Amino acid sequence: MAMASATLTIWTTAWLNGKAAADDVLDALSTLADRHGVVADDETTAAETELPVAGTYPAPAAQLLAALRARGADAGSLALPAPGDPRGLGGGGALVGAALKAGEASVFAAAGLALVPDSPADDVVRWTVYRHAGGGTDEHVGIGEAEQSLTAAIRASAATLAELDVARERPDAHDALRARLRRAPAPRWPDGMPGRALRVLQRADEVAVILELAAADEPGSAVSASAAQHRADALRPLDAAVRQARRAAVSEAVRLLAQPVTRS
Repeated sequence: MAMASATLTIWTTAWLNGKAAADDVLDALSTLADRHGVVADDETTAAETELPVAGTYPAPAAQLLAALRARGADAGSLALPAPGDPRGLGGGGALVGAALKAGEASVFAAAGLALVPDSPADDVVRWTVYRHAGGGTDEHVGIGEAEQSLTAAIRASAATLAELDVARERPDAHDALRARLRRAPAPRWPDGMPGRALRVLQRADEVAVILELAAADEPGSAVSASAAQHRADALRPLDAAVRQARRAAVSEAVRLLAQPVTRS
C-alpha cells in the first residue's frame, strides 16, 4: 500500500480543481488495490459526511469524493507522521494514533477531514475518515531544499551503513532492491504533474526500499540488541529526509495542480 495517501492527495486535488475527472481518481486508486472502501471513524463524522460508520459495510471511493466536495475541500496535503513527529495531523485523539500506525494520512484541512488507509485483506484498501481540527500543519520546505537534504542524508549515511556492513549481512541486497522496485505498482499521475516532484518521489521511493532492506535482519542472523539500536540510530536521519522529500514533492504537485485553469 506504499504511499496510498500521496496518490489520493494528488489526484483528488487535481479533480477538485478541474484537472482530472472523478473516474481518473478512481482509476489511479485501482493501481494500488482492486477494492477501496470508505468508513467514518465515529457517528458524528458519519452523519456529517453521509458515510457509513466504522464497523459497518464501507462505501465505495466515489462516495468519499462526493463527501469531500460537499464539505468544501480544495486541495490536500500529505502527512507522514512518525513517533515524536505528528506534524500535519492537528491535535490528538484517534486520528494521530491511526496515522502513526499507518505512517501516512491525506489531509483536507478546508473540509476539516483527514483520511487514513489500511489494508485489511489482500488487494483491499480501507480508508477511515477522521475529523481534522486544523492546525498542526507542517512547516513549508521547498522541493529544492528537500531534494538537497535527501542527497546530503544519503551521503552522510553511506559511511555509517558501510561501517554496519549491511552489504555483507545482505549479499543479495542489490537483487532484493531491484526485485522490490519491480514489484511496486507503477503509479499514474495527472496531466500537469511537475517533473521535479515526480523525480523526487521516485528517488524517495528507492531510498525507502533501501532503508527497509538495511533495517531488516536476515533469518537466523544473530544481531545483538546494541547493534540493532546502532543501526536504527544511523538510519533515522535518512528516514526523516525521505519523509520530508515526499511531503515536499506532494506539496509542490498540489500547489501547481490547485492553480486556476487558464482559458485562452
